[in-house]
Amino acid sequence: MSDLDKVLARIDADLDQSLERLFAFIRLKSISTDPAFAKDCAACADWFVEHVKDLGFTAEARATGGHPAVVAKSEEGSGPRILFYGHYDVQPVDPLELWQSPPFEPGIGEIGGRKVIRGRGACDDKGQVMTFIEACRAYKAVTGKLPLPMTLLVEGEEESGSKNLFKFVADNAAELKADIAMVCDTGMWDPETPAITSSLRGMVYEEVKVIAADRDLHSGMFGGAAQNPIHVLARIIAALHDENGRVTIPNFYDGVIEPSAEQKADWQGLGLTAENFLGQVGLSVPSGEKDRMVIEQIQSRPTCDANGIWGGYIGEGSKTVIASEASAKISFRLVGNQNPIAIRDAFQAFVRARLPADCKVEFISSKASPAVNLPADSAVLAKARAALTEEWGRKAVTIGSGGSIPIVGDFKKVLGLDSLLVGFGLDDDRVHSPNEKYDLKSFHKGIRSWARILAALSEKAA
Repeated sequence: MSDLDKVLARIDADLDQSLERLFAFIRLKSISTDPAFAKDCAACADWFVEHVKDLGFTAEARATGGHPAVVAKSEEGSGPRILFYGHYDVQPVDPLELWQSPPFEPGIGEIGGRKVIRGRGACDDKGQVMTFIEACRAYKAVTGKLPLPMTLLVEGEEESGSKNLFKFVADNAAELKADIAMVCDTGMWDPETPAITSSLRGMVYEEVKVIAADRDLHSGMFGGAAQNPIHVLARIIAALHDENGRVTIPNFYDGVIEPSAEQKADWQGLGLTAENFLGQVGLSVPSGEKDRMVIEQIQSRPTCDANGIWGGYIGEGSKTVIASEASAKISFRLVGNQNPIAIRDAFQAFVRARLPADCKVEFISSKASPAVNLPADSAVLAKARAALTEEWGRKAVTIGSGGSIPIVGDFKKVLGLDSLLVGFGLDDDRVHSPNEKYDLKSFHKGIRSWARILAALSEKAA
């Protein structure tokens, strides 16, 4: 038997003990958003420190200005140094009465014939973190050492915005230096199909206010003569897209990367239709670019959305006024190499170009972050994809995420690291909701998957 075969056999034999270690982790009430649980968060960090010390890591809980972050290092093994990121904090459990079992008393249950791990944090992110740690444990038991040099960064504030993490990473950049970052806080395509999230959309968020008269006006006296800023703003928002669903801001698509023919073929094979994607929310007709598959619209194409619009009188009854101002919140999800500052400037110019002479505009700018992409020709991506395919018996797909994971951008910006995002969560894991769960299969095969990925990346395998 090869070392990998022995490691995989050890994982299988040790599954019950791996579950007990995960249960001990879940029992710690590490709710980061509620100050009442600050001591629990500190205790959870300390528990994790001692847990990884048993595997030969040097580890400590570090102050961050909020809840502590755990940093652990090992120089064992040979090959690229990896920086593994996860978080030990969890969401609040309210409303408690909706839980079918106590959230911090984990156990095994069954849903639709599948065995599942119950408890807050079972998936997000304690179960996911422990898939990686248990793979390391099996390697240590079988070979006497870890397969690669590695650094662990496990924070305690992800569920409250990671507000202290960027500074922590910047202040400790030299210590956190690595060749590749690995993040286990994502999911599978479906219960049988493993996935690597190879891109995350960026974000531009703007608030725009159109101002006309110096006060609200009587519509009977001024209607037909005075500019109505609600009308003006509505026309501007309507003009942001053409009849084919494309964004009309000049140069908006600069930097967008076209998926390869292989990736498009993989996506087409996943069978995501408008009916099965939009049907779950009571819709059926995609509103994005008409020449794109639904999966492209949500993963690899940029978007522009009005998230809110208001102005004038909105109380009960009638008040016939022409409002003096109207406002909207607009967000852009970016992909590829789109420049968020250029998008912001182009949007503001687009609005100003459509203002009547009697109107002025104000902008409030907030988020502006670029998309993050793992290069399609990455050797790490290819090896990880092959390892996942071998474990699951189904070709691993590379997907994009419509959301953002800020730390991935921070790793790129501060440490110059690309990130490999591999996770084993499922759509029905009820993350952030009562009755959170993690499929036992996800946990078990997740451990085996990480063992295969670590083996593929080790210098011996190369």
